[in-house]
Amino acid sequence: MKEIVIISGKGGTGKTSLTAAFAVLGGNDVVVADCDVDAADMHLLLQPDFNYSDDFYSGELAYIEQADCIRCGKCKDVCRFDAISVKLNRFTIDPMNCEGCGYCARICPAHCIRNKSRLAGKWYISNIRTGSIMVHARLGIGADNSGKLVAKVKDEAKGIAIEEQKEFVLIDGSPGIGCPVVSSLSGASFVVLVTEPSVSGLHDLKRVYELVKKFKIRAACIINKADINLVKCAEIEQFLAEEGIVHLADLPYDENFTKAMTQGQTIVEYDDGLLKDLVTDSWEKVKRLVREE
Repeated sequence: MKEIVIISGKGGTGKTSLTAAFAVLGGNDVVVADCDVDAADMHLLLQPDFNYSDDFYSGELAYIEQADCIRCGKCKDVCRFDAISVKLNRFTIDPMNCEGCGYCARICPAHCIRNKSRLAGKWYISNIRTGSIMVHARLGIGADNSGKLVAKVKDEAKGIAIEEQKEFVLIDGSPGIGCPVVSSLSGASFVVLVTEPSVSGLHDLKRVYELVKKFKIRAACIINKADINLVKCAEIEQFLAEEGIVHLADLPYDENFTKAMTQGQTIVEYDDGLLKDLVTDSWEKVKRLVREE
């Protein structure tokens, strides 16, 4: 079983659209993991049935036992996150501001403040319309520890792939270089970078590839909307050549990408022309490269 991670240095490059297209092309041979837990949207294209769900707890949240509170105000004085307020002589904790550090509980003379596990989101195992399985999640509003939730999604997807003897786990990672991306890359077999020919596209491609190199993972790249800036496209191609990154394809700008999404389809289902051929060829190349690892 091999893990293929699709990431981008910035949002809006078409990463999730291409991952969903790969999922359709992979069919029942892949287990899909949507690890973009901060802004998960793969479900819009793959139509999961949310067959199984479970709560995800991570971090801690302080709460006050009101019956034991002596209203001294020491907790409010020491909270550097302004999470504690007082109304009508009642001290309460705002869960959106509380960082779960536990300092208020340590200084409370009445010992009436407790820390409890924080409900940070939910994760799901779904059957999807490709005939395969997708593991995905939803991080709660204002919740942190998205890296841990990504690790949970990946572990569940890997377990299913091993149990059902699937060849690939196809992972849609988060944009950027933060903790969710680091967690997505951990244990990966191969990385597909998706970029666009713009100043920020090239800058963020270089930045995320520095992270990929630290994991010593082989990478390939798709340049999406390649024809909107031929100068920047040439600069990206030069960077790929210098770094030994496999150049999979240059995809032209095409409104069919958007039209496909509005129909709840991937580009390989909606389009019958050049785009479908290029994306299909990219998927075949990726499979071949991964099997060589």
